[in-house]
Amino acid sequence: MAATVGSGNAPVSDTQASTDRSYEGSTFQYSMVLEHLIGEKRPIKDLNPTVMGGLPNPMKTDDQKMIEQGMESCAFKAVLACVGGFVLGGAFGVFTAGIDTNVGFDPKDPMRTPTAREVLKDMGQRGMSYAKNFAVIGAMFSCTECIIESHRGKSDWKNAVYSGCVTGGAIGFRAGAKAGVLGCGGFAAFSAAIEYYLR
Repeated sequence: MAATVGSGNAPVSDTQASTDRSYEGSTFQYSMVLEHLIGEKRPIKDLNPTVMGGLPNPMKTDDQKMIEQGMESCAFKAVLACVGGFVLGGAFGVFTAGIDTNVGFDPKDPMRTPTAREVLKDMGQRGMSYAKNFAVIGAMFSCTECIIESHRGKSDWKNAVYSGCVTGGAIGFRAGAKAGVLGCGGFAAFSAAIEYYLR
């Protein structure tokens, strides 16, 4: 039987004590659940596409990671741009030589009709000249853009504009300061127009 409550220190019944203990236990368990759900003990989940219902995404091997790092390096981008510029410049040089009516003609004897070998030789020389120039420009532009992007930590249109200015200025400064300034402005404006069109 529960004890009566007096004016002094009131004794507590067994039922009330057990209720208090169960309440404290439930409060402790509730706080533990909160710690695991939203507190410091909350586990960090990896959003795997297979769990979320997407396509399977296998783990990458060390070789694949190394290849990706190599392909994202500035050196690889510069080499790729150099090869692409060489091919594009060679094709452009051969095309311009093909539509030029003065290809193969000897300035000492302009009345003589050039042979097919002379025409092909001039076309090859012009194509090689264009290929070298395009390769150098492509490598310079790609390398400077990659370096500027790495330094800024951003990938936006400004990288191409800065890279175009550096590339155009470096090429133009061989003919003087004025040509360097014009080259910087021209390449920067061209790069800005291309980036605006592509984005």
